Amino acid sequence: MAHNKAEAPIDKELLTGTHTLADMDRIVGDIVLDPSKHNSPPIPIPGAKLLGIGFNASPWWLIFAMGFGLLNLLVVSLVVLLAKGIGIWGNNQPVGWGFDIINFVWWIGIGHAGTLISAILLLLKQKWRNSINRMAEAMTIFAVMCAGIYPLLHTGRPWVAYWLMPYPNILAMWPQFRSPLVWDVFAVSTYMTISIVFWFVGLIPDFATLRDRAKNRWTQIIYGMLSMGWRGSARHWQRYEHASMILAGLSTPLVLSVHTIVSYDFAMGIVPGWNVTIFPPYFVAGAVFAGFAMVITFAIPLRKWYGLENLITMKHLDWMAKIMLATGLIVFYGYIMEVFYAWYSAVPLERSLLHNRTNLFGAPYSWAFWLLILFNGLIPQVLWFKKNRQSLKTLMWVSLSVSIGMWFERYVIIPISLTRDWLPSAYGFYSPTFWDFAMFFGTIGLFLTLMFLFLRALPVINIYEMKELVHQMHDADHDDAKAGAAH
Repeated sequence: MAHNKAEAPIDKELLTGTHTLADMDRIVGDIVLDPSKHNSPPIPIPGAKLLGIGFNASPWWLIFAMGFGLLNLLVVSLVVLLAKGIGIWGNNQPVGWGFDIINFVWWIGIGHAGTLISAILLLLKQKWRNSINRMAEAMTIFAVMCAGIYPLLHTGRPWVAYWLMPYPNILAMWPQFRSPLVWDVFAVSTYMTISIVFWFVGLIPDFATLRDRAKNRWTQIIYGMLSMGWRGSARHWQRYEHASMILAGLSTPLVLSVHTIVSYDFAMGIVPGWNVTIFPPYFVAGAVFAGFAMVITFAIPLRKWYGLENLITMKHLDWMAKIMLATGLIVFYGYIMEVFYAWYSAVPLERSLLHNRTNLFGAPYSWAFWLLILFNGLIPQVLWFKKNRQSLKTLMWVSLSVSIGMWFERYVIIPISLTRDWLPSAYGFYSPTFWDFAMFFGTIGLFLTLMFLFLRALPVINIYEMKELVHQMHDADHDDAKAGAAH
């Protein structure tokens, strides 16, 4: 495609080194078609000699095995849960929402960066999205899959989950549309559907590239079917671009609506600590905050293992770190306002909850609140300095701290608020059980398993968009050369 001179100039730091269009096919396509060409450094396995399995393992196999092991833990916990009921969790009276809703909100938040990177940055014509949008879109789908497990099981009767949908039936019964649970069903299912369609449409040209480069007959057939007869004609490209823009336009409101609706699960309640109007924007900012942290957490090791440093450059990581810093400040402001509301309202129950969260001496949950402030409020402030944004180790540790901190945020908001209800007779204490942790780590295993299967089966970077970037940079270099010669 020709370089559009009306667009903003291309940042040369988005693609380092000298590349041709064929290089993009080879660098990204061979990760799928010929993984042996990517000699990623093996990771030493502690105690491997004693087990007789050798000293090293490739990063893909090691993390995939770890994820698959945790996935089996999820299967076991689901079997026990369905056999014995949700009594195996730490939920009690008054804490009816425990790890299940904490982890549901946490996973939904992680899925937000994909839609933001893919849809909003596409509409804004931001070229720095090209190297990371495919990975972020995959994370969105897999994170929403992990999130969807929890509310389904939290109802206690997942086999009648279809009652939450407005389907015609002889009893003429409809869902309770005033229930936040029903809002979540519509919001999350819509988000999931649009994300999958957007992801698949973006993959069609790359499926055709893999089809044409594959040497194995079955591989050619599989990618040929997935490419849906793509020939790269002008009509195909026109329809592809129209579909992409329409889906981006549909996806953009979802960034705001999905986590806003999730925040209404709490803001619509009369529980102290929940019914505050700041929750919708604060939850949306927190979701983008957590989502970009997870993208950075995956991008840093992947670019090293597969030699993608020229495609996922420090410029990409720097801009993601800036977005993480900006959304982190919004989240930190939300924490401050929560404390201010509780103090300024002069409502005894609100102040009692504040004391229960923050008092280091005598409050059983204060450790969670102050760890939240440390991980989400203080540690991300190091990103103000460019030196730290250019340090891979610093970015990695900050991203991991944000992921941990966002989980603590949900822990502070949900069970801690429920332990102190309106009546002293309804006061309680919450502590998770082994099966709470088993299911949580099991969903992490599901996420890792799906992500690393994705790395092996589909191109982790959008080949077509990187080719377009190479073409535009070549045109820009040609224009610069002509301008220099004219002077």
